[in-house]
Amino acid sequence: MNSATVRNLLVRGMLAGLAAGVLALVVAYFFGEPNVDSAIGLEEAHTHTHGDAGADAGGGHDEEEVVSRSLQSTAGLATGILVYGVAFGGIAALAFCFALGRIGRFGPRATALLLSGCALLAVYVVPYLKYPVNPPAVGDPDTIGKRTTLYFLMMVLSVLLAIAATLLGKRLAPTLGTWYATVAAVAAFAVAVGLAYAFLPVINEVPDDFPATLLWRFRLSALAIQTVLWGGLGLFLGELAERLLNPKAVPSEPGGAVPAAR
Repeated sequence: MNSATVRNLLVRGMLAGLAAGVLALVVAYFFGEPNVDSAIGLEEAHTHTHGDAGADAGGGHDEEEVVSRSLQSTAGLATGILVYGVAFGGIAALAFCFALGRIGRFGPRATALLLSGCALLAVYVVPYLKYPVNPPAVGDPDTIGKRTTLYFLMMVLSVLLAIAATLLGKRLAPTLGTWYATVAAVAAFAVAVGLAYAFLPVINEVPDDFPATLLWRFRLSALAIQTVLWGGLGLFLGELAERLLNPKAVPSEPGGAVPAAR
């Protein structure tokens, strides 16, 4: 691809990420935020219950809220998801430019959808299964640095292992054929991820009295947001790339000359 095509695909990738971010925002607002509110309510109730005695003894004080909850759940949520979508849309477009024609005889739509599915698996699902997200009121503030480091380490390992599995599959394809090479690459990826799961430390800071149903709903909504985001990104990017790389003939106007077939 020449630089102009790459630039056009980059812009389209960012637009696709923005559109996918809007879809994910709808899911986050209507399905994710109610669970966040419920978890915050439990946290506040727990804090008030255990802090009443200390407040009575010391006179008590009200902490000023820096950012209101209503702002967090609207403008803050929208800003975070849309910026996330645009950023990863640009990265996905660059990956698409490299992958098109190199991972099989797939067209732009299929390539974009395949890339988005692999990205969802490597960037989110694999780290998520080892270190799932937790709602407010769950987690020790003193270990947030350790938890963040381990999560991003798992993410980096997952992406690197996915790239290695892809290269392995391409190397084995001439000998084993596409099907068996793909099976071998997927199996190698699964084994490597399993070893990473086994050797990395386990973190479980969920309180015993935290409602299991709320925890399940929160984690399920987080997974749904990412699935909608990456799925929408793959569909939108594939459609925009198809229109750019394989433009259809422009319909002729009434009375005008019919364009010659290419």
